[in-house]
Amino acid sequence: MRELLESVADGSLSPTEAEAKLNGYVTGDAGRFDAARRQRRGIPEAIYAEGKSAPQVVALAETALETTDRALITRISDEQFEALESTLADSAPDATLERSGSTVRVLGAEFEQPSLEATVGIVTAGTVDGPVADEAQVVCTDAGATVDRVDDIGVAALDRTLDQVDRLRDADTLIVAAGREGALPTVIAGLVDTPVIAVPVSSGYGHGGAGEAALAGLLQSCTVLSVVNIDAGFVAGAQATLIARAIDAARTTDVPR
Repeated sequence: MRELLESVADGSLSPTEAEAKLNGYVTGDAGRFDAARRQRRGIPEAIYAEGKSAPQVVALAETALETTDRALITRISDEQFEALESTLADSAPDATLERSGSTVRVLGAEFEQPSLEATVGIVTAGTVDGPVADEAQVVCTDAGATVDRVDDIGVAALDRTLDQVDRLRDADTLIVAAGREGALPTVIAGLVDTPVIAVPVSSGYGHGGAGEAALAGLLQSCTVLSVVNIDAGFVAGAQATLIARAIDAARTTDVPR
């Protein structure tokens, strides 16, 4: 405790960083940021931007950057991103912003990219599923997993799926995103011995549109797979990350013979 207080007194540690070390979280006007989640859970807290004002997103991102040397933001709008980019140009000029669709990763100058000896395959049925897959990919990349992205192999032309089977079997875990009736994850899960995480996507129209038919179909899958909520790319990426971390630990731990 004394060492922490002395660090704040001599300026080598900010009050925000000290609060994060003491409580595990930091409280600000925009809410509480869980700075200890990665140590506790294996994945960092993501800032869900939808429904927040641009100043709130920026404030939370700055707190994340200050306490964990990175910020992971999902469902960000152009307005929020522009505000973030403008603010960080002054407050954290050495930070790097990486945007993939509506998902953003901000890396501080001292951020050390982790590396996992595990591969996550991320698969989309069609182009419309791309943004959800992007969200999952950013989460897995942030954790240090190798990502093998396979796009547009939906079952409307089954040959597109079958000619990628060997590649899919090489992955340690698979995230498969599909809208409409959600058939692709079920088909793939019947062809591989890899854990499959299915993500129903809110594409489609009419009866069962907005991802409802895909979700219902995947919950009734006759092949073994796991299902997350509609458009829940972050959750799928987080689940795949936990699997990848376990695989990495098994591969890199010396086991006495």
